[in-house]
Amino acid sequence: MYKLGIDVGGTNTDAVLINEHLEVMAEIKHPTSEDIYDGIVCAVREVLQASGVNKEEISMAMLGTTQCTNAIVERKQLADIGILRIGAPAALGIPPMVDWAEDIRAAAKAVAVIGGGFEYDGKELAPFDEEAAAEFFREIKGKVESVAISCVFSTVRNDHELRAAQLCREILGPDVRISISSEIGSMGLIERENATILNAALCRVAERFTDGFAKSLKEEGVTNAALYLSQNDGTLMTMEYAKKYPILTVACGPTNSIRGASYLSRIQNAVVIDVGGTTTDLGVIQNGFPRESSVAVTIGGVRTNFRMPDVFSIGLGGGSIVHQKEDGTVTVGPDSVGYRITEKALVFGGDVMTATDIAVRLGMAQIGDREKVSHIDPDFAKRVMDVIKAMVEEGIDAMKVSSQDVEVIMVGGGSLILPKELEGTSRSVVPEHAQTANAIGSAISKVSGTYEKLLDFDVVPREDALAQARKEAIAMAVEAGAIEETVEIIDMEDVPLAYYPGNTNRVKIKAAGDLG
Repeated sequence: MYKLGIDVGGTNTDAVLINEHLEVMAEIKHPTSEDIYDGIVCAVREVLQASGVNKEEISMAMLGTTQCTNAIVERKQLADIGILRIGAPAALGIPPMVDWAEDIRAAAKAVAVIGGGFEYDGKELAPFDEEAAAEFFREIKGKVESVAISCVFSTVRNDHELRAAQLCREILGPDVRISISSEIGSMGLIERENATILNAALCRVAERFTDGFAKSLKEEGVTNAALYLSQNDGTLMTMEYAKKYPILTVACGPTNSIRGASYLSRIQNAVVIDVGGTTTDLGVIQNGFPRESSVAVTIGGVRTNFRMPDVFSIGLGGGSIVHQKEDGTVTVGPDSVGYRITEKALVFGGDVMTATDIAVRLGMAQIGDREKVSHIDPDFAKRVMDVIKAMVEEGIDAMKVSSQDVEVIMVGGGSLILPKELEGTSRSVVPEHAQTANAIGSAISKVSGTYEKLLDFDVVPREDALAQARKEAIAMAVEAGAIEETVEIIDMEDVPLAYYPGNTNRVKIKAAGDLG
């Protein structure tokens, strides 16, 4: 049986086919098209032709896509939503979406803040105002496609959110899309609420890319495969899970590359440099999984706090354009020829000098026609490469947590533009199949569940609390599609919170297992 992994990037759509031993049978890169599904269909067709395998033997297909990120950034295809915050009178000071841009706030057709919510220790701030909630849902019936529900300290107790969701289904019908904040974000009402609102607004996009993915595979005769979407923590989710939590696909591209880089190099801890046609993403692999960001992340101008990979991006790629200013200084990027590199770059007969042309001129890469860049002055080419080197070294420094040298794994189609010797590194590894690490990362991913809550160890002893939390994390992974016997705890932390009374700790546990 085989697994098909696909990753849609801004420049290329990559596809790989791996066997049951996780060995790469075939890999291809196809330019991403205006309609991404044309690109997916072509990529699937080409990788099947290259492998020669029987389509009926493909048992799983995984997709990593930028559709949700693009929808937020471009303000396209967002659904009409209603927003309910539970927390009055305590949470009336700052209204929902207070700092959002007008063009994205337009997705909200109705907003209400009603009584309810909790203290940090689970005590009620105020009783849940059931009548006000029911009245709000009656007002928005027939006007919205999706509803976002948030509540003060719902990550400690989500009783009020769950009751509101129940009322919402009773009044709007069983098919309404409901996003509740305790299932999406972390501590911090505003950022968690923001993530929940975005998740609700993405329901239409989620329907489109999940149905489109299934349709594109069916057109190519891949009918026996179970379908999965990549999440931004380096694991997978089912199609139904993706429809419920589309926000979790944001930034899944870099995480796929990080996972793929670790698998291909057999290195569990390193800095990963993923060079595409337009940008370079630097991330950190810890124990085989991407390091999560510990700070609030802004997506399309919206501040959120749901789990996101710790990624540092720079405007440098294989298609980045080389500029020489009047004073003689050299810059590379951030503008790029992108997916048109095979038309525009000098080595392919174009008229634009790119980072790839410089790498070919210096003998670092053999691609296109080297004679077409022979006119570039070698000293100028070295100056350009020094700029590229400095940009990447600055990125490595930004990702390190100490002054010690680190191992570096270079992947991505544009990795040929990077020098192998970099300051701050102990060694640089370019593994086999590095150009399609993102698609490989998608194909080999596991399924995960993450548990996060505030727990008072004076109320429940630490060991008992952590044991229960581990069970919850495992159950969440199984619910997401993992085989229970294969699930293991891959990350665990409990952080004392000095500013809370008692022995309060933030407990976060992540479990992952093989696909069911």
